[in-house]
Amino acid sequence: MSSSATHHSLHSPLVKRMGTWLAWIVLAGLAVTMLYPLLWMLGTSVKTTDPSLIAIEGPSSSVFPAEPGVVKNLFPRVWHWENYLEVFRQVPFARYFFNSLFVSLAVTIGQVVTSSMAAYAFSRLQFRGRDVLFFFYLATLMVPATVTLIPTFILLSGIGLIDTYFALIVPSIFTAYGTFMLRQFFLGLPTELEEAAILDGCGPVRIYFKIVLPLSGPALAALGIFSFLGTWQNLLGPLVKINRDALKPLSLGLLDFMDSYSANWPLLMAASLLSILPVVFIFLFGQKFFVAGVRLGGVKG
Repeated sequence: MSSSATHHSLHSPLVKRMGTWLAWIVLAGLAVTMLYPLLWMLGTSVKTTDPSLIAIEGPSSSVFPAEPGVVKNLFPRVWHWENYLEVFRQVPFARYFFNSLFVSLAVTIGQVVTSSMAAYAFSRLQFRGRDVLFFFYLATLMVPATVTLIPTFILLSGIGLIDTYFALIVPSIFTAYGTFMLRQFFLGLPTELEEAAILDGCGPVRIYFKIVLPLSGPALAALGIFSFLGTWQNLLGPLVKINRDALKPLSLGLLDFMDSYSANWPLLMAASLLSILPVVFIFLFGQKFFVAGVRLGGVKG
């Protein structure tokens, strides 16, 4: 077969169609692997741990198989929606939800404010040692958060702020990643606007509020989404800093459904699904900003 015939066969409609179907099959398989944990959570959240109910409704209502090697049904024959109400009866779930919302919003606002101000200084202002200072600031990204957890705890404990909202919010409102991401965006803003503002008598503060911030809506929104999601899911920080039930966020409150030897899996999964609803909502409505944020941090970096 000649080279031209081979080239023609590789670009025939049948080959293109087979390639498309193969891509769809691979993507569908990946989608199933991603969705299966969520489906397992949903199915488990409507099962029961009551042996008398399992005896009546059948083994599909049990979370785990009675015998090793037996594959359980993903969903039960009888769905126990009352588990979602039981979550609110057994723990102060509404209080945990409020704490997570309050702390996440406070940290998000704090990170947007501090990161935008630092990014403006590192990208638009001229001062001695700016690049060296930014290098060391950026180098803090190499330090894992777990390494700074104990020093932060000792510092907060020394000034008597452990077990307060302050301990959850203030140490988290400074982020080198947010500063880096916004700096990359600010560097792309046209300098002509800034020069025209200077000719009109504007100083750095007015330029920051009147020109830079209004032009940076997408980048600020992307950072806000990253900050909110990260704070909402944070477990290690609250686990070290918080003891009182009244201050627990959802990530820590979910542990109330577990003890040293067992867990109430239906209630734990019901509470987990309720806790991720705000995250899913924010991701669906802010998806374009989320993607833009990934592009800012990845491509321009």
